[in-house]
Order: sequence, then C-alpha cells, then structure tokens
Amino acid sequence: MSERKQTAPEVESRLRHSILKMPEEIQKASGIVIYGRCIKSLVFTTDLAIIRNCDADAVFAVYPFTPQQAISDAIIKAAYIPVFCGVGGGTTKGLRTVGLAKDVESQGAMAVVLNSPISNLNLMAVSRSVDIPVVITVINEETDIAKRIEAGASIINVAAAADTPSVVRKIRSDFPDIPIIASGGNTEENIKKTIQAGANAITYTPPAAKELFRELMVKYRKDD
Repeated sequence: MSERKQTAPEVESRLRHSILKMPEEIQKASGIVIYGRCIKSLVFTTDLAIIRNCDADAVFAVYPFTPQQAISDAIIKAAYIPVFCGVGGGTTKGLRTVGLAKDVESQGAMAVVLNSPISNLNLMAVSRSVDIPVVITVINEETDIAKRIEAGASIINVAAAADTPSVVRKIRSDFPDIPIIASGGNTEENIKKTIQAGANAITYTPPAAKELFRELMVKYRKDD
C-alpha cells in the first residue's frame, strides 16, 4: 500500500490572507542551511510593509545609501524572518564596516552583506569581527573568488544582471561546495536558469508598493 503524500496545511487570519508570494520556481533550489534554518528565497527590499506580508525565507536588506543602525534595527525588529544586512563595502568602507557589522550582529541579523568594491583586507577585518556569515557580492567573472573565500567570505552573492547565470556557473564549477545566492531576475524562466547554473538561493525583487496597490484598486473597482 503506497503512502499518501501529505501537503502542508495553511492557516490564515481573517484579514491577513493576501500576501506577496515568492515565485514557486525558487522552491527548486537546494537552499542554504544557516543555524538549522533552510534559506531558499530572500526578498530584496527594505519596505517594512512588504517584509511583514510576504512568504520569503529571509530579507536581503541592502540599499543604495550608507548603512545606518536605525534602519537595520527597525527591519530586524519588524521582520518575522531572518535578515541579511548590508554593511557597506563601496562608499562605506574601513573601520565603519567593521563597526556596522558588529552592530547588526548584536541587533540580531542572520548575516552581513558586503558590496563588491570592498578590499580583501577590509573583508577579512569584518569576517574576524563577527560570528555570523559574511556574504560578499560578486558582479562579474573577474572577481578572484579564492581570495574572497580566503579573506573570510562564507557565502557568495552573485548580482551580475543578465550575466548572472553564467557567473554562477563558473563559480560553481570552480568551487563546488561554496554557498551561492543569486539574483533571479523578474521571470520564472530566469530563476530556473540561475538555479540550474548552481545557485542555492535566490534574491527576489518584489514589485513596488505602488504596483501592488494598483492591483488592489483594480480589484476594488471590479467589486464595487
């Protein structure tokens, strides 16, 4: 007698039944297990409303300004899910990245994220100052991945736009065991290609709140 496959039951509240769902294709990724928690999908946003109303496994909180403790603290406190916090590496560098990394660790971040321009010496200083994973962003195939790993990077984040799958494939070929997060683009086909290339987890950029609200208004008008 074959065993019946069980599906996970869903529990919703009266009002919180409409959330932003990550693309189903992401579930085909292997995931990265950090402190016993498997991370497959990371929502790439600092919008607290989206963070509180999505089914991502984690938050990828990186933004185009110098990192600020007030922002990371607010996101970590508001999120139901683990947060990967950006601590600089481009405009913000040196001792400030070390201080920020220590701050977000004490606030409860699951990992710190460094931008691609950071030096290996600076990366090493950050990795030795915290006891959470250090994620280094890679934007092209020219990056010396071996040096990044030697300096303390424990996870590679590939953000190479249209070249992301090919960069992921090269890194995976050279480093079969290194955990790789990668941007999946905005289509399930791109996500599928990136996972097939070797990405363990995917960052997903959600639609802007304005777009989500527009969809809701269309529904309201139809129901009126």
